[in-house]
Amino acid sequence: MIKTFIDKLLGKAAKGGKGGKPHFGKRVEVPAAQHGIDPTLVDRRAVEVVHTLKQAGYEAYIVGGAVRDLLLGLRPKDFDVATNATPEQVKQLFRRAFIIGKRFRIVHVVHGRGREHEVIEVSTFRAYLDNVAAEQVGGNEKTSKAQLAGMQHAVDASGRVLRDNVWGPQDEDATRRDFTVNAMYYDPETQTVVDYHKGIEDAKKKQLRMIGDPAQRYREDPVRIIRAVRFAAKLSGLGFALDPKTAAPLAQSQHLLQEVPQSRMFDEMLKLLQTGHALATVEQLRKLGLQRGIYPLLDLVVERADTPLVHAALQDTDRRLAEGKRVAPSFLLACVLWQDVREGWQRRLDAREHAFPALQDAIDEVFNQRIGDVSGRGKLAADMREIWVMQPRFEKRVGRIPESMVAQLRFRAGFDFMRLRADVGEVDEALADWWQKFSTADEDERYDLMEQAREEQKARSRQAQGTVHRVPPRTKAADPRGLALDEGADNHAPDADTAPPPEGSAPKKRRRRRRKPGGAAGGSAPAADA
Repeated sequence: MIKTFIDKLLGKAAKGGKGGKPHFGKRVEVPAAQHGIDPTLVDRRAVEVVHTLKQAGYEAYIVGGAVRDLLLGLRPKDFDVATNATPEQVKQLFRRAFIIGKRFRIVHVVHGRGREHEVIEVSTFRAYLDNVAAEQVGGNEKTSKAQLAGMQHAVDASGRVLRDNVWGPQDEDATRRDFTVNAMYYDPETQTVVDYHKGIEDAKKKQLRMIGDPAQRYREDPVRIIRAVRFAAKLSGLGFALDPKTAAPLAQSQHLLQEVPQSRMFDEMLKLLQTGHALATVEQLRKLGLQRGIYPLLDLVVERADTPLVHAALQDTDRRLAEGKRVAPSFLLACVLWQDVREGWQRRLDAREHAFPALQDAIDEVFNQRIGDVSGRGKLAADMREIWVMQPRFEKRVGRIPESMVAQLRFRAGFDFMRLRADVGEVDEALADWWQKFSTADEDERYDLMEQAREEQKARSRQAQGTVHRVPPRTKAADPRGLALDEGADNHAPDADTAPPPEGSAPKKRRRRRRKPGGAAGGSAPAADA
């Protein structure tokens, strides 16, 4: 018992069975009549990759989440293939194939070109190796880069796997995967599902269960914590939930994520928010007690998820992905951080700084405080900055500005951002409608819209001037000499306090006119001198 406890603390794999061999599960082949997968839901390009590998004498299967989705009657968005061929052997079989990754070497087989291209990810069966068999290094992937060169299987002091490139048989490959529903293999040619860990049974029960000891598996790869949240969010709409034993160590294992390189954490955060289940992800993070501490920017998303703009952005992201449209991480992050930009900008405006430099300084401040190294990731930071800088320019609808705005590459992103702001009441809805019309109008319609905007601007200006400078008239209109135009009017009738103007008042007006040409416009002034 003591030895078992010590092994657990050191992250050693549990032994099972006679001879100390780990339990790799029992191979079960499920025919089409039992699993009910619809072959028409399988991507033909994935089938071609499997066929090519099998023709060359290798084993090959569709694997992972695609098999899970097929069992649930869903059309998978991505297809992965697993084979006993090495990455080098796979690369030789396909014209456009690229070996990527160091920690986990795989092959990307590319079909098509441009935006219509599709990537089939091909991985080699991995061997199951415990931490005792692995080489140990002191740091992480970044700090121990030189030391890791040439290593095939390496772990750090906590038991986290830094290299996993030792090839092995299929049963060991299945055991080293994370969830049982993600560890099934499908042969599209024979329509057989190979299951080692009762994945089909768990799919029917709608439960997400970790293979092996969950705490140990989180130590091996802390990113599995994020994957658990992602799958729970993705499948929650179908009634799936994390197995209690799988969920229990999540919060206690969260600190292990601090050793994961920030670049990888940033990518995993984007996967959480851009898989079409962003709102469900926020709900799962709160439910599992993971709303803080995974990644600072993700913490901020969860914190602001209920604010109007961020909630609308998360909802819009889910909607676009459900419709098969593309989403850019820069747009969602721009929505999340807009509050900080506005507050910083307003502080500088209150200090009487010029508007545009003040906005740029506020943006730089947000990048430094909220994003850190990510701000140097080129296009992401540039796109976010462009979206923010556009916002005050949308207020200008005359002259050359509208035409130049519409011609900008990032106009649509900037407009969509402004539209969301209008939807939550941050800007006038009429402004968003005007830009919507202008962006799709022809030359004549654009001219009319700018004339409309110009007239609205003039009307606002006149109204503002009228309210400031309007002085109510004291008398009826008078001629330039100061005499009333209506001789019968009683505007010059004497009142209780004023005597009638004497006849000598006329010369006084002439003397005043000689000293100050253009003065004495009214008829009552001379009366005051009487």
